[in-house]
Amino acid sequence: MAQPRVAEEVSKQVLSASNRDRLIMVASPIALLLLWELVSRVGLMDARFFPAPSRIAETFAKLSSSGELWTNLWVSLKRLFWGFLLGAVPAVMLGVAMGMFRLLRVVIDPLISALYPIPKSALVPLFLLIFGLGEASKIALVATGVFFPVIINSMAGVRGIATIYLDVGHNFRASRWQLFWTIALPGAMPMILAGVRLGVGIGLVLIAIAEMIGAKSGLGYMIWNAWEILFVEKMYVGLIVIAMLGFGSTLLLKELERFAIPWQAHR
Repeated sequence: MAQPRVAEEVSKQVLSASNRDRLIMVASPIALLLLWELVSRVGLMDARFFPAPSRIAETFAKLSSSGELWTNLWVSLKRLFWGFLLGAVPAVMLGVAMGMFRLLRVVIDPLISALYPIPKSALVPLFLLIFGLGEASKIALVATGVFFPVIINSMAGVRGIATIYLDVGHNFRASRWQLFWTIALPGAMPMILAGVRLGVGIGLVLIAIAEMIGAKSGLGYMIWNAWEILFVEKMYVGLIVIAMLGFGSTLLLKELERFAIPWQAHR
C-alpha cells in the first residue's frame, strides 16, 4: 500500500511544479509590460521611441477593429506555415537518415557545414531573383532557415542513441524502415523538437525580413511601413504580435513535447 501512496504524492508534486512553471511563463511578460508602463509614465524613457504599452494597446485595438492587423497576420502565418512545412519535414527525414547511414552523412554533412553559416537574410536578393516578388520567395526563405537547425538536430539526435538499441533491432532482423520508425525517430525526438523550436524562431525572423524587403502585406511590411511614416505605436504592435507568435509557438511545442516524449517531460 505504501508504494501507490508514494507514487500519488510524486505525481501531485510533478503536477504542481508543472502548473507553477506555466504560471511563471505567463506572469513574466506581464510583469515586464507593467514595468515598461511605469517607467514610460514616470518619464525615464523617451515616449517618442518607447511609447507606453497603454498607447500601443490603443493602436492595437484600432488596427484590430479596422481589420488591418488580422489581414497582415493571416498573410504572415500562411507564409510561415508553408515555409516551415517545406523546410522541417524533409529536414527531419534526411537528418534521421544521415544519422543512421554513415555514407549518406559523409556525402551531405560537408554541404550543410558550408551552407549553414551563410546569413539567410543575405539570400533574400537571390530568392527574389529566382522566385520573383510573389509568395514563393518568402516561403523559400523561411524553408531554408528552418531546414538547417532541424536537420542538424535530427542527425545529432540519432547519433546520440545508444548503439545497443540499434543492435537489438538488427538482431531481431528489423528492416531499415522499421529501424527508422521504431528506434531512430523516437530516440531522436527530443533533439528533433529542439531543432523545431529553433526553426520556428528563425522562421519568424526571416518572414519579417522578407516582408520588409519584397512584400506589400504581412507583419514585416506593416512594421516597415510604420517606420516610414513614423507611426511608432503601429511599429510596436507588429513587433509585439511577432513576439506573441514566438511565445505561443513555444508553449505549443512544449505541450507537444509532453505528449510526444513523456519520458522527458519531468526533467
